[in-house]
Amino acid sequence: MQHTPSQIWLRRLTLVTIAFTAVVIILGAWTRLADAGLGCPDWPGCYGHLDVRQAHSYVDQTNRENPGTYREAFTTIPEMIHRYFAGTLGLLVLAITALSWVNRKQPGQPLALPSGLLALVIFQALLGKWTVTMGLQPTIVLLHLAGGFTTLILLCWLAARLYQWPGTVRDAAVRGLKPLAIVTLVVMSLQTALGGWTAANYAAVACTELPICEAGWTQRLDFGEAFTFFGHDHDGPDYEFGVLEHEGRTTIHVMHRIGALVAFVFAGALAIALLWRARSTLFRNFGLAIGAALLVQFGLGVSNIVFHVPLSVAVAHNFGAAVLLVVLVLFLRAIHHEPWGEDGNH
Repeated sequence: MQHTPSQIWLRRLTLVTIAFTAVVIILGAWTRLADAGLGCPDWPGCYGHLDVRQAHSYVDQTNRENPGTYREAFTTIPEMIHRYFAGTLGLLVLAITALSWVNRKQPGQPLALPSGLLALVIFQALLGKWTVTMGLQPTIVLLHLAGGFTTLILLCWLAARLYQWPGTVRDAAVRGLKPLAIVTLVVMSLQTALGGWTAANYAAVACTELPICEAGWTQRLDFGEAFTFFGHDHDGPDYEFGVLEHEGRTTIHVMHRIGALVAFVFAGALAIALLWRARSTLFRNFGLAIGAALLVQFGLGVSNIVFHVPLSVAVAHNFGAAVLLVVLVLFLRAIHHEPWGEDGNH
């Protein structure tokens, strides 16, 4: 089928936006994990400036004249760079939506998905604003993280539809893995949320020993405090560096570690089953991709504990979760893309 120039541009723009979203997710993790989330306490500017150089200069000069007035000047940099990229991402999604409506009469052109993406990105902008104005309230931070991951997943799904991927695949042996894949996706999503909740509550170093936590951790659990999503009891002006007691943070951290073991078992079982059953190159590659991403993610998680959460490792661990979710979602699409015959033919 011959594609129109606008269809070709839509495809290319979607791929560019996927790459751009990946960068925004990495920058968001960098901002959060570098404790720069409140580097700019106002929104959308930074201390009234849209130019990060002016904001940095203003904060630096003010702190020299009146030491301790504001946070360190360098924290303005990751926060504003993230906002620049996030704003550009919003414009890219707007362009995708506009092109989708231009192509609305073309066969198979999705409209609900790009329109939904635009609505999601607008909501993401609001969450970004509330993250700052509500002083890094943990639930808002978690929702903002989840929104970024969801944006990446939906963009990958849109690209798959636009490119009509994966086309014709004959591999009936993998059909029976769909229930396991769905359960794995649910488990991995919950584990990713636990990871986000751990970061939002500054609980990453609540436990520093392997495999679960320091001795006596079972006596230090407080689920009520750990999973209070709104109405935290604290007197500070914001939630920076966390407001939970050690018991609450320990509970969150322990649950994230236990969740990691559960996710490892399910995703590992799916990868092994795929490599065992798959007859097509596509699904064998999915098995390899899931297995490799899982091992890298597990290694990054252990490295966070051993090396006390170095920034580069923590950012990579955050992005690794997004990669695993994307791979699992695309695998489910590949299974369900077209009806299967009993002999594996379409």
